[in-house]
Amino acid sequence: MSQPFVEIEGFRCYAPDVALACDDYPSDGFDVTVSVEASSFWCRTRNRVLRGVFDRFVERTRPMDVLEIGCGTGNVLRELRRIPNLRLTGSEVNLQGLRYARAGLSDLTFIQLDATNMPFDAAFDVVGAFDVLEHIDADEDVMRGVHRALRSGGLFIVTVPQFPWLWSTLDEIVEHKRRYLRKELVDKLDGAGFSVTYVTSFVTALFPLMAASRLLGRGRSKPHGTAAAFAAEVSLPGPLNWVFDKVMRVDEAALRMGATLPFGGSLLAVAQRR
Repeated sequence: MSQPFVEIEGFRCYAPDVALACDDYPSDGFDVTVSVEASSFWCRTRNRVLRGVFDRFVERTRPMDVLEIGCGTGNVLRELRRIPNLRLTGSEVNLQGLRYARAGLSDLTFIQLDATNMPFDAAFDVVGAFDVLEHIDADEDVMRGVHRALRSGGLFIVTVPQFPWLWSTLDEIVEHKRRYLRKELVDKLDGAGFSVTYVTSFVTALFPLMAASRLLGRGRSKPHGTAAAFAAEVSLPGPLNWVFDKVMRVDEAALRMGATLPFGGSLLAVAQRR
């Protein structure tokens, strides 16, 4: 079941009052994201990690309805579309991201919603939020709404940035509200009615370099304008991107073997609806 919606630009909009303006992500952030994600080692690595998680935890014997909260330009959905039994729906609070996503993935369903006020009841088998919760003040409202939107035994798969002490200029540019500790994420999911079945860090092999870069970069002057500052933070030279991509295969190999990595720049959790 779902709540009523208004159609804007061909999208079902469940929160039309914030469809064209949202304070949780820079308005030009999607423009930068779409220009760098194809070459970004981080985007490619996260996609491969999430593909492994879906292969390991999500049932493959029947059609599975999957909702991605905060799908952005559709980068993760491009990877998940390769799993044949998934029926994918992408959502965003801002239509700008949905425009990009629909242009590249016209065969999928895209909707607009406010994740703090989920408009669904028992509608999905899996809900994903990949580097989304840190943008939202009321993250626990999102978790409770996801619990309601999932069918019995459904899965909530989450990635978030880890360690408050790693707070950096990039967190400020993209309007993060927090970076998480493992216990904080697990406790919040538990309080929202989930049993966490798997939790791990990743971006572990590169963690010393990442930590040094973040700490040394504090106080550094930023390029004028949000888009320029964002691009400067996430754009890497091609050879460096290639090297980082290869280093991150260490994380991926460990996770494929079922390991739980103790530290890293990001956290991943798989939680089941109680």
